[in-house]
Amino acid sequence: MGRLRRSRVHKGIKDVSKKYRLRRRTKDLDQIHNDLGTENQETPQLPLDEDLPGLGQFYCTECSKYYTDQNSLDSHKVSKVHKRRLGQLQEYAEAMAQDASIQNGMDEEGLSGSSKSSLLALTRKNNSKNKA
Repeated sequence: MGRLRRSRVHKGIKDVSKKYRLRRRTKDLDQIHNDLGTENQETPQLPLDEDLPGLGQFYCTECSKYYTDQNSLDSHKVSKVHKRRLGQLQEYAEAMAQDASIQNGMDEEGLSGSSKSSLLALTRKNNSKNKA
């Protein structure tokens, strides 16, 4: 009896894995942050697009994904995936605000905010001491 052949034969093929990885790719955090900054508080009426799911009418701006109907969009907004993305966007916004304040010459101890931002300030201060 010969060896049993493995069933996972596409594991090492780079073009197959690249195709699926690029198909699932969404916008980066900085692109989404720019979209959120330019967007008004009201959701604008989206144009009909037959190529998108749900004719392009049900869009989650934070996750940059289209959904088929309002029910699936609402269930997505209470999901862990959406909440995780909101946390990532909040961390990105805090880091950008901290970088901007440091570039403007504000002292790192003068920053007010959450413990995450103070933790970032402490790690940067320690890194600067280690380099010197």
